[in-house]
Amino acid sequence: MPESATVAEKAGMLFASGHNCTQAVFVATTGEEDPRILKMAEAFGGGIGGAKCLCGAVTGGVMALSIKDRGHLAARLVEEFKQNHRATCCAALSKSFRWNSREHRENCRRITQETAALTARLLQE
Repeated sequence: MPESATVAEKAGMLFASGHNCTQAVFVATTGEEDPRILKMAEAFGGGIGGAKCLCGAVTGGVMALSIKDRGHLAARLVEEFKQNHRATCCAALSKSFRWNSREHRENCRRITQETAALTARLLQE
């Protein structure tokens, strides 16, 4: 991954290379690649194990904020995400797409990138 890539670009590349949304946001914003943490994050993709509930990108952002001692900003992450997307639930965020279609995955990648950028901004505060 190019060192000059933005956090959003890194998250997009990680997502495209097989990381789920949670893992991509977490790694792109923290640089942490502990296999145990990535294994734990695996279950949050697809709105918590494919249940289409809370967006995994949001979960990855909350994990990143927490591990960097910024967990108190988690509610702000959720609120700003909601302002941008009007929902935090995968089912609502993906309702225009057939689940796991190319278009659906492109939408998830875009949301993953945006959430990584938002998380990075909050980490800088």
